[in-house]
Amino acid sequence: MKNNFVFAGMKTPSNDPKWKTKYEEDYENRFHIPHLSDIFVDDVPIPSTFCLKSRRHHFITEEFVEGYQSDEKWNGYVNNDDKVLLKVIRFSSPTSAGAECIGPDCTWVEQWVHRAGPREKIYFNPEEVNAAIVTCGGLCPGLNDVIRQIVITLEIYGVKKIVGIPFGFRGFFEDGTPEILLSRNVVENIHLSGGSLLGVSRGGPSVSEIVDSMQKRGITMLFVLGGNGTHAGANEIHNECRKRRMRVAVVGVPKTIDNDILLMDKTFGFDTAVEEAQRAINSAYIEAHSAYHGVGLVKLMGRNSGFIAMHASLASGQIDICLIPEEPFQLYGPHGILRHLKYLLENNRSAVICVAEGAGQNLIGSTNAQAASGNNMLGDIGVHIQQEIKKYFKEISVPAEVKYIDPTYMIRACCANASDGILCAVLGQNAVHGAFAGYSGITVGICNTHYVYLPIPEVIAYPKHVDPNSRMWHRCLTSTGQPDFN
Repeated sequence: MKNNFVFAGMKTPSNDPKWKTKYEEDYENRFHIPHLSDIFVDDVPIPSTFCLKSRRHHFITEEFVEGYQSDEKWNGYVNNDDKVLLKVIRFSSPTSAGAECIGPDCTWVEQWVHRAGPREKIYFNPEEVNAAIVTCGGLCPGLNDVIRQIVITLEIYGVKKIVGIPFGFRGFFEDGTPEILLSRNVVENIHLSGGSLLGVSRGGPSVSEIVDSMQKRGITMLFVLGGNGTHAGANEIHNECRKRRMRVAVVGVPKTIDNDILLMDKTFGFDTAVEEAQRAINSAYIEAHSAYHGVGLVKLMGRNSGFIAMHASLASGQIDICLIPEEPFQLYGPHGILRHLKYLLENNRSAVICVAEGAGQNLIGSTNAQAASGNNMLGDIGVHIQQEIKKYFKEISVPAEVKYIDPTYMIRACCANASDGILCAVLGQNAVHGAFAGYSGITVGICNTHYVYLPIPEVIAYPKHVDPNSRMWHRCLTSTGQPDFN
């Protein structure tokens, strides 16, 4: 019998003696990050205009076309060959908790990705750059923080033409939606407000129409803030620009409050969502604890992945039952949630449940409706569980008071907390550094606490999920004390 070990989309049959060499070659090909010099082979880089050692104001003038002058050499640049290790745990067995194995016996294979940061040589003259920023998808804490840092960093390079495209990709095509001129003065305080200065939307015109609009506007750098679907669009825009031999850098900044983008420690907005969820959980706890046989029910974001529900439950210490999309569960039966809930009310007199929005969809049935993003509309698992709890306890003649809280839109509209503010600042700055370095079709993220550039196709292959065998999920179960509901 053959054993196949799958990692990052590649199968490695254990009976192939050359599997490791093949894997390393495949990995190098997949994680190559596209560069303008791949198409424009005669491009000659120029000295960077980004230098924090300069004792002059950061505004480009003819005097500094050869780079900023300083009294001594600045060693703040990142070498193009600097790499960051993608995986840092060396698993000794496939049965180890959370093991991600490559090849038989969890053979160790070093996997390196490109370190993010400013380069000593750049591929764009800042005076000729026309930069555009677009925010797509839904709202997420930190959008304004990223916009602000992109604009500030572009100005330090010496870019004078910066615009925001209103309301996502639609802004490239819709009439009556003019560009928003951006500068440090415009964005100075936008991080103090939630939402997006530019507005957001899902869907939009075709890739060809977007690139036509970019050509018409003379855009040479495009910064795209969004999730998996938006990044897929950004990658198509990058490919279309290459096909037309346009000298354009397309750089993504991963925005998903669900934290479901591959290979990254976390995405911006996630920490804020977990922190704000504590308010809803604490309110549900107080309501449940203050009532006779009280049940607090909180529904949090998490279409495909239960990271917010898991982390919020672990952080609060007030959750008795945590339900996520990755772990199927039953409501009824000897091992169902309702039987355990009855036990909790009999012994503790109250209980608090945290459920991710994408959990238990098999219990509701498909709505057969689609959102503008192309995703199927989810059934409301929170309302369903609330109704089933009321029905169950009424049938067994046990009083139960259920308080249901859905803080979704309150959380999405929040300002970023301090942790996300720092993450947004560094992501925004590194997005600009990546564009000036000549990279395109990339996204910027944090990997093992270091900031990296990754090829877009590798981070959008599929959504990142909570591993039910991971240590973090085990920690959550230890905290809640819940049994197996499947």
